Amino acid sequence: MDSYILAFLIAGFTSYMLTPYAKKFAHKIGAIDVPKDNRRVHKKPIPRLGGLAIYIAFVASAFMMTIMKSNLLHIDRQFVGIMIGATIIVLVGIVDDSKQISAKYKLLGQIIAALVVVYSGVRIEFITNILNQPTGMTWLEKSAIPVTVFWIVGITNTVNLIDGLDGLAAGISSIAALSLAYVAYLSGQTEVMVLLIILAGSLLGFLPYNFNPAEIFMGDTGSLLVGFILATISIEGLIKSATTIAVAIPVLALGIPIFDTTFAIVRRLMNGRPIMEADKGHLHHRLLDQGLSQKQTVLVLYFISMLLGASAIVIADTTRAVAYLVIASVSVVIFLGALRIGLIKKPQERKANS
Repeated sequence: MDSYILAFLIAGFTSYMLTPYAKKFAHKIGAIDVPKDNRRVHKKPIPRLGGLAIYIAFVASAFMMTIMKSNLLHIDRQFVGIMIGATIIVLVGIVDDSKQISAKYKLLGQIIAALVVVYSGVRIEFITNILNQPTGMTWLEKSAIPVTVFWIVGITNTVNLIDGLDGLAAGISSIAALSLAYVAYLSGQTEVMVLLIILAGSLLGFLPYNFNPAEIFMGDTGSLLVGFILATISIEGLIKSATTIAVAIPVLALGIPIFDTTFAIVRRLMNGRPIMEADKGHLHHRLLDQGLSQKQTVLVLYFISMLLGASAIVIADTTRAVAYLVIASVSVVIFLGALRIGLIKKPQERKANS
């Protein structure tokens, strides 16, 4: 246990110490977020490159744990694949944060990073199928590669889409990482647990600079990186678990970004708008419209994320019947909550009620 705490503290301290340097570097290369439209909640220019500190802290701490006598981490093909993929994501993020590249080039970079991970051996090889008894699994075979790439790219972008308020993405992602780390502990996935603890430490070391009022944003460099790491590590440890409920665990732990993105897609399709078009209908926007401040909105979403993380832990350590009951209950509550605050309202209705 001391080694786990040490991994967390090393990552947190490294991230905390490096963030001011990331801030200086952001100013040097022009990676500054200047509010230009009403979707931006902040009113003054803020450096974007906080994700670079998170990346260096994560990679450095992970490699440090591989050389310690605790043997918590090992440098193998999958480990190297995840690190190379994360590096590709960070390079794409740095370019985007400083030069604003088009969405298609960002997507291409994400796909390349995902393929690196897939060919290192990290892939979704089966999916849950409750009709396929007694195993409850359907093997993907040739479909494993596209399904894995879709999962990685999808989760990478869901985290990116919730990065709309000070401290929101960093806090929710750290809660998700710690929830998944505990699930990994329950299933004996030591290396997965350590990587998730290191990620959580890297995020929490950055959070003091990012919480409202933020001195620096993680930018696409950070939000894409964090989503990518959570997606790949959840495959390596949790989705590979031979249980019919395995895929629901990371979905619940990452519930806020996943469900918010899902409702955004549904909302835009219902209104005949492109699904990639940005709007002010995301969950944090709707809570702000209810009269909450930035800090209150972020704290409410932290609390919801904790409840979803607890649900993920419950279904990982209970009977199948109870797990399905929890999933059904959470799904109903989320759907009713989405209707209540207007996550799928048409633009004119949303405007009228704002």
